[in-house]
Amino acid sequence: MDTARERAEGARAVAHITIEHSANLADHHDVQALVGAVHTAAAAHGLTPLDGLRTRAVTRNHYRIAAGDPDYAFVAITVRVGPGRDAAARRTYLETILDAAEAHIGATPSPLAVAWSAEVTEIDAAFRINRNEVRARIAEQRQQRPESLR
Repeated sequence: MDTARERAEGARAVAHITIEHSANLADHHDVQALVGAVHTAAAAHGLTPLDGLRTRAVTRNHYRIAAGDPDYAFVAITVRVGPGRDAAARRTYLETILDAAEAHIGATPSPLAVAWSAEVTEIDAAFRINRNEVRARIAEQRQQRPESLR
């Protein structure tokens, strides 16, 4: 059984990034590549260790943006981080993630006008249960191939 300290450290090491987007974004952009670009930028920032980082995309098929023009799109990024980071660190993390997403989408021309939003919230460790087998697997892999998991 883990200790309260281990649970607190585990919660602190977490970052969950959700990229919610209108379905029309995928008609013009590679969403999996967007997930990769955001994940890479978040990992490079260093706020959380790689084994605590999760990035996913959620497509919204039913939406309406402004006047309903089919070339309007949205991307709403939500970042949930474990407790203990100061406001400046959370802000630079959020800016890094949003900048990476915008740069990725902006690199491919499309007719879409994208409405961007991003927010970061802190996870309350007292009300979160996390069981992570990935950390142990990464530790094993680092011992076998240390150069591949930095």
